[in-house]
Amino acid sequence: MILELHDIHVYYGESYVLQGISLRVAKGELVCLLGRNGAGKTTTMRAIMGYASPKAGSIKFMGEEIAGSPVFEVVRKGIGYVPEDRRIFSTLTVEENLEVAFRPKKNGETLWTPEKVFDVFSLLKPLRNKKGGKLSGGEQQLLAIARALVSNPGLILLDEPCEGLAPVIVEFLGEIIKELKKDMTILLAEQNACFALNLADRGYIIEKGRICYEGSRDELIANEEVQCRYLAV
Repeated sequence: MILELHDIHVYYGESYVLQGISLRVAKGELVCLLGRNGAGKTTTMRAIMGYASPKAGSIKFMGEEIAGSPVFEVVRKGIGYVPEDRRIFSTLTVEENLEVAFRPKKNGETLWTPEKVFDVFSLLKPLRNKKGGKLSGGEQQLLAIARALVSNPGLILLDEPCEGLAPVIVEFLGEIIKELKKDMTILLAEQNACFALNLADRGYIIEKGRICYEGSRDELIANEEVQCRYLAV
């Protein structure tokens, strides 16, 4: 198992945000974490990355405990993160954003380089000399994913990649993620259930900081009652 969360509890001040979250991601899987806005998806991602330290529980990556580890250590261990707000370096060009994030794998089996990114992310190639702050929202989202990839992680976390994007960009993003899952293990937090379930192998539904349902992609699609109860806007 690449990633295992067991009984994770996270507070923001007095607010009890994650109330015993448990989930797992196996190598080669794309697992989605579904839920309405404010359900706890982003906090789960932040807890994995070390931005929000759990008060209790276990987070294991490749069998090693990482709960409470600083962010830079989590990244070094091989987890790539695409945050909801993208955090592009606005004064750097697209190419420079990729260059500063590039980290070859320790075993020498580097899959992702800036040049490979430009081959796969065709919309970014003509923008390689454009400043990050001048990109559209969709272009920034693609760059954020590409930037995470060039760190050559063993697991990538995608937090709400569809938010605020035009339908044509969402469709292109879906095709990119389909290609990525051939070589990558992915945990995708998303409010857009149709988008996520079109890509995922398995999924979890989170509501008010608790996992309320888990199942295969087909089980989630077939269970209209669960979708209406926990995912309907």
